[in-house]
Amino acid sequence: MRKLVVGDIHSGVRALEQVLARASVKSDDHLIFLGDYVDGWSTAVETIDLLMALHRKHKCTFIRGNHDVLCQEWLLTQKAHDSWLAHGGDATRDSYLRRRSCWESHLTFYAALKSYYRDEENRLYLHAGFTNLRGVDAEYFPQMLYRDRTLWELAKALDPKLKLGDSRFPKRLAHYKEIFIGHTQLSKEGVVPPQHGANVWNVDTGAAYKGVLTILDVETKAYWQSDPVHTLYPGEQGRN
Repeated sequence: MRKLVVGDIHSGVRALEQVLARASVKSDDHLIFLGDYVDGWSTAVETIDLLMALHRKHKCTFIRGNHDVLCQEWLLTQKAHDSWLAHGGDATRDSYLRRRSCWESHLTFYAALKSYYRDEENRLYLHAGFTNLRGVDAEYFPQMLYRDRTLWELAKALDPKLKLGDSRFPKRLAHYKEIFIGHTQLSKEGVVPPQHGANVWNVDTGAAYKGVLTILDVETKAYWQSDPVHTLYPGEQGRN
């Protein structure tokens, strides 16, 4: 069984279908989705539909992203923040207004999202990061788990020669064998691979913009990518 981690999708269901096929995903693979399923392209409803269908056939873990929280709030209240609409929420709102029949089942999906997941090998998966030196279980501000960007900033700033177990290795990172995140896109303009700093892997390769959607094998670090997502949605802007 492979453990496959999937970067930020941002309503790009066509890219998701493409990269699942390229990774030859099998029924016994464990798919771990890092959040931000919506906001960007026009197929928000279809994206959640596919994720729910995958969950019926595969072992899936769904992490909560900040855009998922904003969409859930809108579905519950019908109050749209201008900042949400300006960052991809307008396409998500329009997608849901075209099909109100799915709202109840999708709200159940959003409510079940996990803040983070830790596997049997002490690998941590979450959308963004955390600030507490004692780790995610001690995080004072739960919103940080889907909003923080300092974890990736820290990981990239470290001396590459500094390894886990070194006395100078940051305590925040040392609690886990590896950490897998999305949230902070690695590129808005073109194709880039997933990247790592210290023991942190960033799998957000810019699917909301002119980048691609990535699936990464957490054991081997082999990865598969879609075509640039904007080429799959001609005439649309995404979050560009």
